[in-house]
This record gives sequence, structure tokens and C-alpha cells, in this order.
Amino acid sequence: MKLFCLVFRSALALVICSPLAAFSADAVLAEIGKSSVTSSDVQGDALRIPAETRKDILVKPEAVQQLSSNLVIRREVAAEAEAAGLANDPAVQAAIRIARDRILSDLLFARMDAANKPSRQVVEALALTNYNANPKRFDLPEEFGASHILIKSDTPDAKAKAEAILAELKAGADFATLAKKYSQDTSGHNGGSLGYFSIGQMVPEFDAAIRKMQKPGELSDVVQTQFGYHIIKFEGKRSAGVRPFEQVKEVLMREAETKVLNDKRLEYVQRIQNTIKFNQAAIEAFAESNQK
Repeated sequence: MKLFCLVFRSALALVICSPLAAFSADAVLAEIGKSSVTSSDVQGDALRIPAETRKDILVKPEAVQQLSSNLVIRREVAAEAEAAGLANDPAVQAAIRIARDRILSDLLFARMDAANKPSRQVVEALALTNYNANPKRFDLPEEFGASHILIKSDTPDAKAKAEAILAELKAGADFATLAKKYSQDTSGHNGGSLGYFSIGQMVPEFDAAIRKMQKPGELSDVVQTQFGYHIIKFEGKRSAGVRPFEQVKEVLMREAETKVLNDKRLEYVQRIQNTIKFNQAAIEAFAESNQK
């Protein structure tokens, strides 16, 4: 008969070996003394895992083993706490009831969300409405593209080295090649490319230099900033505009769906909230007792 072993690498160093058996909801997956964890316990604990990833986790023996280990340790510690009388505290008993309420209410909300989930067509229409209603949110500022080669200030003869590199570039050397060879910025691995950015994202001296450049391929003089000495290559300019709907559609659709579901939850909660009856005298007495 084949055997399988679960090795728990913890302070309790538990090893369980048993015959390989068919799945059972009551199967004991791990135990410490009188404390044990069953398949049902792991299924219950897994409810806290997002549904879209839960199944992928529960089909992996190593993941199930880790969940079982965590649960059985927690159960053993809880048993010791109960033996010490901690569960007799009324506040602790209330906290246990509240934890139960939280689990059940979260499950109900999840079921409500599944029932109220709008169709993609509805969500896309809401996203487009929100896009048209808030045009300034999608404004794109004027952007500049650049690459650079940086020689850090603490490099011996840093400025002279930067000027020598600039001379090589003016003589026809390839910018990306020299950036990979000499630049002390992480962008050097990418040929010095900084992509596109708006004014204000770089340090003032860098921004001032890029503003003066007009033609793609144009080189700056050596520019000194707090980081060192830069040689900047102008890559181009993008005019200010509005980001197209297609670029932001998925984000807006997620926002729209979330709002629909949250509105449904709020409507449900408000119906319950409207039936609350407060004992004002008891509330005030409680607050006063906690001032002592």
C-alpha cells in the first residue's frame, strides 16, 4: 500500500503518515495532540481566498499542506488559550460572535454581488458615459521623449568624461551604444531611453534643457543636475490632448461594475439600517463607563 507523508516544518515538527485514501470531507489532514484539522476545515478557511484563485490553490498538495499546518497550529494555540480560561471573558465571547457575523455577512454579500453583476454591455455603456462626463480626468499634458547618458558627480573627472562622450557622439557615434557602455543610470541598459514624460517629472535643469530642444536626434550640451552630468538626446514631442476611450475603457469598466455592486450593497444595508432602534440611555451609560 502506498503511503504519503505530510511534513510540517514548524516549532511543533509534526509528521503525519497514513495510507493514501479517497477524499472525505471528514478526513483528518493534520493533527497535534488532541487538535486536528479536516478537509472541511481547509475548505472553510479557503473561503477567504478570492474565488478566481481558490481552486488553483486547493488542487496543489503543497498548498493544502501549508493551509493544514497553519490551521492546526492555530487550533492548538486556541485550545491552550481556552484551557487558560481566556474564552470566559465576555468581551472575547462577543468577539467570537462578531467574527462569525463577519464571515456570514461577507458570504452573503459575495452571493449578492454574483446575482447583481451587470453584463459587459451595460458596464461598457456606463464606462462611456463616465468618460464623456469627466473629460478633464483624461487630459494628457504635453510630453517629451528623451534618452540620456549620466556620469555621476562622484566619478573622478565626471564633467570631463561627459564632455568626451559628447564629442564622440558629435563625431557620429551611436547614442544607444555609448549609453550602454558609459551611462551610470539604470536606463543605460536600455540605450539610455527615458520614454516620454511631462514637464515636472524630471529635475528642473533637465526640464530646462529638454524645453530648448526641437528636432528628434538633437543633442544637448553637458547638463549638470544633482545626479551628475547628463548628455540628453531629444526623441520627440507629443502634443497635449485627451486620452482615447479605448485606452481607459477597462479601468472605467471596472470602476463602473464596482459602483453598481456597491450601490446594491448600500441599498440593502440602508433598508436594514432604517429599522435600527437605538437605546440612547444605554449608549450614553456605556460611553460614560469607559471614561473612568
